[in-house]
Amino acid sequence: MANDSLSITFAALADPTRRAILSRLATGEATVNELAEPFAMSLQAVSKHVKVLERAGLIVQGQNAQYRPCRLEAAPLDGAVDWIDKHRVVWEERLDRLGDHLRKIQQAKPQPHQKPEKNPS
Repeated sequence: MANDSLSITFAALADPTRRAILSRLATGEATVNELAEPFAMSLQAVSKHVKVLERAGLIVQGQNAQYRPCRLEAAPLDGAVDWIDKHRVVWEERLDRLGDHLRKIQQAKPQPHQKPEKNPS
């Protein structure tokens, strides 16, 4: 389902500019102008990134007259982290099983640098 909150969160996180904005907001509130400073793009383009992050619930923008600071909202990130952690366990188990299997294969086959044993008669 494309409209579930986890999909929206991951879609918002898919862009490096939006991840950079979130990293900046992790240090404290900032206006869109302040968020735009490090980027070589228009203020309008940064505003579009901010809107995507707002729709995903990752940031909120204040309503204080002309000063409208943005701040990070971590709750949607918690859901993404939970999903990643759950799936990391599955992949770690699969990789552990693969490693065990590869070790068994290596132990069962003769190594090319080993000479066959001679029968002392």
